[in-house]
Amino acid sequence: MGSMSIVHWMIVVGVVVLLFGKGKISGLMGDVAQGMKSFRKGLQEDDPAETPSHKTQASRSENSPPVAKS
Repeated sequence: MGSMSIVHWMIVVGVVVLLFGKGKISGLMGDVAQGMKSFRKGLQEDDPAETPSHKTQASRSENSPPVAKS
């Protein structure tokens, strides 16, 4: 009873297609794909802003005089 058979999933998909229609489902999937692309693009735009600060910190540590450990 807990497991779903392939027949059950075929019936569920058939009901969803009948309710929403083939065109509406493909449009919805296209909207999801566009949202994912814009999210990834937003993440890539944020990364270059963080990169120079890391380089600045690294260059500061390279230019600072060595500290003697006791």
